[in-house]
Amino acid sequence: FVLCFHHKMSLGLLTLRALRGAPGLCRRTPAATGGLRAASSAAPRDKRAVITESTEEYKFVERLIPPTRIPDPPKHVGAAPSGWTPPAESPPPLPYMIRRSRMHNIPVYSDLTHGNRRMTLVRKVEGDIWALEKDVREYLRQVTGKELPTQVNEVTMTLKVKGHFEQELKDWLASKGF
Repeated sequence: FVLCFHHKMSLGLLTLRALRGAPGLCRRTPAATGGLRAASSAAPRDKRAVITESTEEYKFVERLIPPTRIPDPPKHVGAAPSGWTPPAESPPPLPYMIRRSRMHNIPVYSDLTHGNRRMTLVRKVEGDIWALEKDVREYLRQVTGKELPTQVNEVTMTLKVKGHFEQELKDWLASKGF
């Protein structure tokens, strides 16, 4: 293989060409594209290069390819040093289910809209979202001592609660086994 490279050319314009036994010559073309051209076709026809495929070097390429999915976290009991808690072995017997995010976190998020409107968003709800809304209202009534407005979106299966209660809801859902 002959590798032609000019120091001003980027890797995308790098030209790689296999020549048949003859040494390659590299020169810049005067075209506006600034491309490189390998200029040698004087190789004799009877001395053709044999191309062999090596799979041994592919292990170095595999390290650079990102994984297709996030691996499962290691099994342990209780909270990790970061505060992350694993889900229960079996889902709780409730009419609703909350799936973990792709990074294995509980999908509860704080949102600040319109400058100062604080909302808490519970995503990835499956099953009876109205039963979840009833349980969340009851739990937050015990925590805050007042009734908080909620909004259920059945199309996106999300629940919004007025106020920032992200950590309270995450802890509550983790204690239920989600």
